[in-house]
Formats: sequence, structure tokens, C-alpha cells
Amino acid sequence: MKYPLGFYSFGKNIGIKDTSLDFAVIYSDVRCHAAAVFTRNNFPGAPIYVGRDHIKDGHLQAIVINSKNSNVATGEKGIQDSYQICETLAKSLGIKKEDILPSSTGVIGVPLPIEKILLACETAKDNLKPGNLDEVAEAIMTTDTKKKISYRTMTLDGKEGVMFGIAKGAGMIEPNMATMLSYILCDFLPESNDLNGILKRVVDQTYNCITIDSDTSTSDTVVLMCSGKLGTISDQVFESNLKEIATELSKKIARDGEGASKLIELTVKQGRDDHQVTKIGKSILNSPLVKTAIYGGDPNWGRFIMAIGKVFDEPIPYDSLEIQLGGISVKSANNETKTKLADYLKSNEEIFITVELNTGNFQKTFWSCDFTEGYIQENAYYTT
Repeated sequence: MKYPLGFYSFGKNIGIKDTSLDFAVIYSDVRCHAAAVFTRNNFPGAPIYVGRDHIKDGHLQAIVINSKNSNVATGEKGIQDSYQICETLAKSLGIKKEDILPSSTGVIGVPLPIEKILLACETAKDNLKPGNLDEVAEAIMTTDTKKKISYRTMTLDGKEGVMFGIAKGAGMIEPNMATMLSYILCDFLPESNDLNGILKRVVDQTYNCITIDSDTSTSDTVVLMCSGKLGTISDQVFESNLKEIATELSKKIARDGEGASKLIELTVKQGRDDHQVTKIGKSILNSPLVKTAIYGGDPNWGRFIMAIGKVFDEPIPYDSLEIQLGGISVKSANNETKTKLADYLKSNEEIFITVELNTGNFQKTFWSCDFTEGYIQENAYYTT
């Protein structure tokens, strides 16, 4: 596994909830150009307020993350706790507190065990190891069943750089900016230095196209940090690699949805524009009836018609609508076609759906998962 130059990190257990890793720090030995996007939920976590404040100047040097507690709905005390975490970590690392972005993920409405976290911040510098980002990927997990990692190498003038991304997320996911938590680090800078514009474009085509359960988290954060240690690389190369990483992480999040047994990839084609395509795509993938049919291998194609038709402000002519599952045309399917559809749904762990609206030329791809008994079990007893 290859890591970008100059980044150090660690993950450890500090006893927030259980014995799994629950605290992590990512540190760069130089101040980085940075950009971030955050949740649009009206009740964002305390770290979101601090993160928005600290990213305003477009620079970061460290990220501090705890899992098992989201520091959401904790009032002014929660915000002051996040600022104090940054201040304590800054002293340990010898950097400015404003160059640290905090993140928390986990249960909502419970105060942070702040003394445990501050103690971990005080000793953070001694725990840092070169690279080591796979350990951070584990430490940020909550209901995730596996680490989510993606990286690419880029070469310019004989210099090989690395763009490395990690993410977490398995439930409470229908972003309107990003996903639960994701951090992407690079030792190249794009030539334009337009990290905000590049990140937003990529997020809109990747993380914003995931839905597991139609719930937008209070903690969603995506951070891009670039040290520029290897100089600059073309925007096209940079953005292309960033999109590949974000797409791979998005698919891993959807595949690891709580209780999921199948990854669903939906491409909506020949739409009028992004607004129409996104509304219809999310309507299909957020339908419990569509998701349960895919889980059970039920060729009930009428549920797709229902999900498209309930987007009241985007009426689609039925005669020009085309729907395919695994390349099998489903509209007006006869018994033989239904048998093929059932076989396809039951025998594949990745389900590919294509919907053609025939209202224009716009196209977009979305990712989700099926809806199983496991989702109910995971969330019915989440805090108990």
C-alpha cells in the first residue's frame, strides 16, 4: 500500500464505547491546501461548526476524528468541546489550532467523553506513524463491517505521487453534499489550486449519488488535503484520479449498507437535466418496495413504475420510458421475462439497472443497496 509523502497518522482505542479503535489523527508535516464539504442537515454536529470555521482560509495541517459518539445535539458545550480538542491537539503537534479540522461520528445526543479525548490529544504526537492510513480507516468505523480505502498513483517528470482516500458510512446515508466521513490526501496540487471547485464537482457526481436509507446525516464531511510536496499536476489528471477514488469509495459505502446483501447501480439516461435525473434516480433507490424486491429476487417491475410516477413534478411519458435490469427489458414483462428477471436478481450480488427517460440527453449514475431484515435489526437496537 502506498501513501502520500509527509502524512502521518494513527488510530487507537480510548474507551469511548468499547474496545475497538475509536480515535484517530491525521497530520501533515507541512501546512496543506485544503477544501471540505459538509452536511446540509439543519442540525449539524458541533464539529461541523468548527470545521467550517477552520477551513475558511483554505488550509489545514491535521484532522482529528472520534467514532462511537457524534457530538450532535450537544449545544454550546459540544461546540466548545470541539474547539478545545483542536487547541489541545495543536499544542501536542506544534501547529495552529485553526489548521485542525475535527470530526465525530456515532450516536446522537450524548455528550463527548471529553476528558478521554483531551488526554488522547495530549499524547498524539508520540503515536504518529508514517502513512498508516489503513489504521485510521478502521478507527472511524461505526456500523461499517469493513474498512473503505482507495488510492491512485500519479507520475509527473519521473516523480510518483499518491492520492489516498478513506471513508466510513453504512447507515443514515442520503447525502446532499457527501457521505458520512471521507478524507482524501495527496502530495500533488492541481495547477489551478481550485480545490473547492474540483472537490464540489467530484462530490456531486459521486458521494451525492449514494443513498442507503434516505436519511441525511448530521455529521457528513469530506475533506481534501494537498501538501504540494511534489509540485503541481494538471487539473484534468488530478480531478480524474479524485473522481475514481470517490466513485470507488461511494460504491464501497453502498455495498456495505447496514444489512445489505447486494450493491445496486442505477444509471438514469436521456434525461432533461441533473435536477430531473437526480429526483427520479433517488426516488427509485429510496423506495423500500424496490429495495425489498431486489433483496428477495421478486421481478415486480411495477414498483419501478410507481417510484418514477411518484415524482409528481417530473411526469414522464409512459410510452417512451424504458427500464432494464441486467440488460433485460422489464416493462410489460411476460412470465418468461419475469423468470429471467428473478434469476438475475437472485444470482447476482451487484444489480445493474438502466432507466431511459427520453426527455433529453443528460445521464447520471447512482448507487444504493437492497433492504433486508438486517437493516431493521441493526437500527432497532442501535443504542441498546
